[in-house]
Amino acid sequence: MGLLAELQKRIPDRWFFRRLLPATLFVVVAAIGGGQLGQHRWSDVRLARERIAGALQSGSGASETVALLVLVALAAAGCALAVHLLAAAVAVLTSGAWPWWLTPLSHRTAGWRARRWNGLRARALAARRDGDGNRADRLDTRRGSITVFDYVPASPTWSGDRFAAAEARVKEQTGFDVAPEWTRLLLVLPDTARAALADARDAYDAACEAIAWSITCTVLGVWWWPAVPVGLAMWLAAGRWLRRAVDTLSETAEAVFIMHGAALRP
Repeated sequence: MGLLAELQKRIPDRWFFRRLLPATLFVVVAAIGGGQLGQHRWSDVRLARERIAGALQSGSGASETVALLVLVALAAAGCALAVHLLAAAVAVLTSGAWPWWLTPLSHRTAGWRARRWNGLRARALAARRDGDGNRADRLDTRRGSITVFDYVPASPTWSGDRFAAAEARVKEQTGFDVAPEWTRLLLVLPDTARAALADARDAYDAACEAIAWSITCTVLGVWWWPAVPVGLAMWLAAGRWLRRAVDTLSETAEAVFIMHGAALRP
């Protein structure tokens, strides 16, 4: 009950601060930058002020003002929903669970990552045999950026390998397969463990939404080019955020399974 009460408190805040508020800002920027300024007058602040003032003056009556606010609210809600759906697709792709129609690309990408990982490993071993420890360490660092621990990449994404590594470690230490036992485990977890998992998953979802917003801003650059560098900067920041969130979610899920998995034994 405590977890449900906390979720009821946090869901409205999440929708407003993480989705509806950014969506409203994006709608305004898109309407002014993409709809009014365009590519040729992208930095015309005076024109932007005139357009904003004109929109406010045209809605001087009560009914016009209400209609304008409703229109902005509907556009913001639609934008928030679209970004939410895009973030769900990002979460699926980053986890490595690509849809069936992307299976050929998934296999090619995973194979390319495995070949690159094996090549870096061979070069690092050769450098150590030659006594060049610094070069070997640099190669190991590059290899670590491809996957985690000492697992050969088997997923098309780094996040997918990280999740798979956590599942493998749980299997080694508890003998349980994570996927079929996950629902049973959630039913016996204490509130503190559930809250930790919820926070870790929420951070992962937020990182995926940040990537979705970076894509959306970059697409806006078709009509207003200053949105492109903003979108690219958001993409770089969101990528780092995503890696930290994946690490946290994997470590939290692994710790919870190892600490409380004994409750699943008959």
